[in-house]
Amino acid sequence: MDDAARLDAALPDIDWSVLPPGAIASRFVAPSGEIAMISLGDPSHPRILMAPGVTGSKEDFILIMPALAEAGFHVQAVDIAGQYESGSAGPPPGARYTYTLFVDDMVALLEAGPTPAHLLGYSFAGTVAQLVAVRRPDLVRSLTLLATPPDPGNGFARMKRVGWLARVAGARVGAFFMVNGVKLNATKVDPGRHAFVRSRFALTSRRSVDDIIDLMMHAPDVEAELRELPIPKLVVVGIHDLWPVERSQALAERIGARFAGYDTGHSPSETAPHQLTRDLLELYAMA
Repeated sequence: MDDAARLDAALPDIDWSVLPPGAIASRFVAPSGEIAMISLGDPSHPRILMAPGVTGSKEDFILIMPALAEAGFHVQAVDIAGQYESGSAGPPPGARYTYTLFVDDMVALLEAGPTPAHLLGYSFAGTVAQLVAVRRPDLVRSLTLLATPPDPGNGFARMKRVGWLARVAGARVGAFFMVNGVKLNATKVDPGRHAFVRSRFALTSRRSVDDIIDLMMHAPDVEAELRELPIPKLVVVGIHDLWPVERSQALAERIGARFAGYDTGHSPSETAPHQLTRDLLELYAMA
């Protein structure tokens, strides 16, 4: 263990609804509706935009935001459309959540502040961040894919143990198992964390969860375009994640990215924040 790993191993359980000192909560009017955001650090400093995945929220980053702000960055984290305090954002009645909706929102968020910015996408938002980077490279200074499904197409097909089920089950079945797995604490998170993630479902749109799971079963392939981007890139996973670590290592190689793996699961920003912060700062120094 290095010092960062030792600090991560000693993390206490916390109240995840409490924002870091100095963090500012706000709302941004995106194309899909009002997006909830928290910001920390000097707005004149280089900017970092972070987005979580399905059933996640901006609070997933509160353990890394203070150190990044202290290192000289303006850090912003959001709830994507349909999730938690952005639960009312989404498509018109009768329409579906699409990649275009999420990409347009992320582009609008980036355009609303200084660019290019460092962009971090966690899980599903990592797929969205890839699309943004190749469609609007002028907005992105570096790209981090955190616990992002490592293969295009059906992102669940190569999962450990249940990949076979993802090849035959539909999105609604997948969403059912995901939501109930979180509610039943299948990943054995601490009590404070579990209470917070359960509370988010009161605001999260279930329709958005179903649609996002369907999108994750049809992830576009932009790896060739990503490889050509002249920006630093980083793929980060927990080695006990839902996907075999070799798949994420292969993704990093295919897109010309650095790779970092930690002795944790699907949520390194929550369970390995010191190691993640260290590697992010190294990436940002390259940019």
